[in-house]
Amino acid sequence: MTETKNRSMIQRRLIPSYIFLTIVSIISVFPLYWMITAATNKSVDVARGKIIFGGYLMENWKRLMQLQDLGGAMKNSFIYALVQTVLALFICSLAGFGFELYHDKKKDLLFSILLLAMMVPAVATMIPLFKIMVKLGFLNSVWGFMLPGISTPFLIMMFRQNSRNFPIDIMEAARIDGLSEVQIFFRMYLPVMKATYAAAAVITFMNAWNAYLWPRVIMTDQKAQTMPMLIANLAAGYTIDYGVLMLGVLFCSIPTMVIFFILQKQFTEGITGAVK
Repeated sequence: MTETKNRSMIQRRLIPSYIFLTIVSIISVFPLYWMITAATNKSVDVARGKIIFGGYLMENWKRLMQLQDLGGAMKNSFIYALVQTVLALFICSLAGFGFELYHDKKKDLLFSILLLAMMVPAVATMIPLFKIMVKLGFLNSVWGFMLPGISTPFLIMMFRQNSRNFPIDIMEAARIDGLSEVQIFFRMYLPVMKATYAAAAVITFMNAWNAYLWPRVIMTDQKAQTMPMLIANLAAGYTIDYGVLMLGVLFCSIPTMVIFFILQKQFTEGITGAVK
């Protein structure tokens, strides 16, 4: 009886917490719900604040396909984001691996200088980067899009911090077995740090997919536009069709949501520094 009373008392005390969390969850999910419902309504209904589903989804879809090259923008965004994510994971993990497991005073000084780069606003480097890309002939290309983002101080710092949990004994045992440093990285480091790779993949893919300013600068050809650029074009007219705009935003949001839901467990483990 005593245990039953204690449980009931604890449950009663938790009721305000559950109510608060429910309210916060509804507030957090509401913008997503409104975006989905707005994609099914006319522009006038969206402007009036209608928050229930309508019957204009197909009309908005046809209008979107007439105004913009949705397939081309999705294709470009996928190619740019995937290439940048793969290269960024390889380069930044290799740098973090080297900085932590082979560090000395000179490497620590270099890493400190690298961290200072995080203090420099991205806008301040926009013009020099643009001139470099033009001279290299990377205008309107995947290389021009992803080269500035394949090596970031944040990802290098993330891999270096999580590499501190990497068991050094495994490296020593691998060297005794005759493995080279490259083999240790690919055979030992990569499998153990998979949670960190998952977290870094989510961050990099979302940043590359949602990037707008740099693609707007480097992608001058309409055929090279990405999804954020497509959304900006839909919102740039004198009269904005909010139903079509919200449908475009919905298509732009789906890939990042899918990636996050697939890797959310590994993302949490990687952010907290878990090593398996």
